[in-house]
Amino acid sequence: MRTSTMTDRFSIIRDKVLSQERLEFEDGLFLFESNDIARIGQLADIVRKRLNGNRAYYVYNQHINYTNVCVSHCRFCAYAKNLGDSGAYAWTASDIRQRILSRIDEPITELHIVGGLNPDLPFEYYTKLLETAREARPGATLKAFTAVELDFIAKNAALSVEDVIKKLKKSGLAMLPGGGAEVLSSRIHDSLFPGKINGKRWLDIMETAHKAGLMTNATLLYGHIETHAERLNHLMALRDLQDRTSGFCAFIPLAFHSANTGLSHLPATTAFDDLKTIAISRLMLDNFPHIKAYWVMIGEKLAQLALSFGADDLDGTIIEERISHEAGATSPKGLTRDQLKYLVTSAGYAPVERDAFYRPVAEIPPNPPFPKEGICACRVDRVNLENRGYDNR
Repeated sequence: MRTSTMTDRFSIIRDKVLSQERLEFEDGLFLFESNDIARIGQLADIVRKRLNGNRAYYVYNQHINYTNVCVSHCRFCAYAKNLGDSGAYAWTASDIRQRILSRIDEPITELHIVGGLNPDLPFEYYTKLLETAREARPGATLKAFTAVELDFIAKNAALSVEDVIKKLKKSGLAMLPGGGAEVLSSRIHDSLFPGKINGKRWLDIMETAHKAGLMTNATLLYGHIETHAERLNHLMALRDLQDRTSGFCAFIPLAFHSANTGLSHLPATTAFDDLKTIAISRLMLDNFPHIKAYWVMIGEKLAQLALSFGADDLDGTIIEERISHEAGATSPKGLTRDQLKYLVTSAGYAPVERDAFYRPVAEIPPNPPFPKEGICACRVDRVNLENRGYDNR
């Protein structure tokens, strides 16, 4: 009887997917509690191909983790240091320029810039950081500062987040990464990261950024103490905001690594859960253009497999990732363009090297314009799925 009931429920969900009817919370919960990973993946692949065809994206990017000093004291973090600790650092503008110029011969199109909440850094540090990066790598998109960092920067400078965004945009800020949300749950916030902004504040800052014309990404840190219902509430909150703003470009599920954290007793996520989470994210986030399989956290081979479970993006070369590796990630600290391309082609997909806004690099003219404010180059339009417009502003 139970098998028959589950088959019927899968058929109902499949009919919804085929007719492009939005899945509800109960549908997602059923999928999370199902062990039929093949059918879940098959459904996610339908949506993935509808939105992105046979394309699989990657970007030539470089990570800049400008400081590891942080006052947040999150229980799940292995990266943060206190002021004065051995190994604590805050890179100067000269340090950052040197790191960028050390790879100036590489065709990097995105600089991903994030760090800890360092109380010793004045507001001018952040504008100088962006200006230095823009000068050293003028053709790259500066994707910098999570919502958590923006809130901290604003409070330290006695400014509103709106004013901080305006000033940082003038210095070169073009996009926000999606980190800092962790899980949008007050229970988990109070247990794991009470020193950081809560879920409502994170969503409010993202909405503010979208209204200011900044595209952003969004993340979910899963595989610790959260429940399936909390994962789904997180996805539903992101979907609701995306309905209002269309400001999210990609969603990145982040598999938790517990080594060297306050949760080191927890086991690693399984490949089964990784694939299921990616697939269900694709199914629930029907208004997100892209779902990433973040190879740093799940490994290159599983990320490659995830391309058939709803993901359409492998992120990028990354170059010297620090935060996840401090928590025990065993993946390389970077991949080459050829390695990423091989992962895509050997899985039967068409590789597309992109910029931060998902414009194919091969099609980008010299001195490219930013996409029209509020529009990702591969935005999901539930009426017209082929909308790829951007202007010459």
